[in-house]
Amino acid sequence: MSSLIVRNVDDAIVKALKSRAARHGRSTEAEHRAVLAEVLLQPRRRSLAEVLAAMPNVGEDADFARVQEREASRVFD
Repeated sequence: MSSLIVRNVDDAIVKALKSRAARHGRSTEAEHRAVLAEVLLQPRRRSLAEVLAAMPNVGEDADFARVQEREASRVFD
């Protein structure tokens, strides 16, 4: 396993990391590893645009028209 040294970390971040470690009952170093793993090893969240683009084409726009719109279009035909 590799080692990582992080220098020039803001005091507020160190304080927050120590507080989070205490809440989770682990050392600051262990919490640092957990935070890195949580952020970097989770699957990337897809954007809304990516989710929408991946949706299959399931019909024509008219198939999803509201009933009131269909009735209104028949009245004016």
